[in-house]
Amino acid sequence: MPDVSEIGEKLKRTGKDLTESVNRGFANGFGLGIDRGILKGWGSDLALVAFFLTRLPIRLNETNGARPLSEAARAFPLIGLGVGGVAAAVYMAAELIGLAPLAAALAALGASALVTGALHEDGLADVADGFGGGRNREDKLAIMRDSRIGTYGVLALVLSLGLRATLIAGVAANAGTAAALAAMVAAAMASRAVLPLAMAVLPPARDEGLGAAAGKPADRDIFLAGIIGGLAVLLLLGAFSGFFALATVAGVFILFSVIARAQIGGQTGDVLGAYQQLAEISLLIAAAAG
Repeated sequence: MPDVSEIGEKLKRTGKDLTESVNRGFANGFGLGIDRGILKGWGSDLALVAFFLTRLPIRLNETNGARPLSEAARAFPLIGLGVGGVAAAVYMAAELIGLAPLAAALAALGASALVTGALHEDGLADVADGFGGGRNREDKLAIMRDSRIGTYGVLALVLSLGLRATLIAGVAANAGTAAALAAMVAAAMASRAVLPLAMAVLPPARDEGLGAAAGKPADRDIFLAGIIGGLAVLLLLGAFSGFFALATVAGVFILFSVIARAQIGGQTGDVLGAYQQLAEISLLIAAAAG
């Protein structure tokens, strides 16, 4: 018969070894360059990203205001959580007063556009005008900088808004209101989680402007943003639908990266806005199909 005290000692030693291994893992980032300092600075990162990506009345101090946006890239999907949460709340309120799913979805998208100042929609419209109307790289960049909107831009906005509203309403009709709310939040988070990777994959197409000033995020922050966005999708949509949605977003990301490089040789602030819109649409398509 085995000695109970001996078994207890072995379990105690095993637990101690596991604890030390986990602590060492956190200390060296499990080989990914992540340390316990990862928990520091989230408040300032959230404030910086909210300042750039929303119209919330955020005030930055001199230190935080002087930082490039890329240094706070890990917080991108968390801003998406806030934007998606607002949209979900408006959707629920719209349903409570008796609006149909499509009308509730339009109200929710309108609320998210108010929070962000339609920043990403504006980027999508400028990219559509530039890529569709410019004869060469210089023409495309000049059109994208023009504040006026053209036919391609109008069509892009109509399609983006219409597709997203219809897809959200479709999810609600097929899987219920809770599924639609989950899809909205997941799409808002994941579509912003891809932006740090886009900033790193494509060089700035101009020497000035938001795309150039934002800088290139560190690998650690790209990884963290991706993990947060990916986990949100898997938790909110479920494993099967979540993996399908992530694969869809990845395919659209690769395709648009190739197009942007071919069209203007890199990324701008408008291109980043288009990434967000395309990623959100593609994730909602996957959610509706699932």
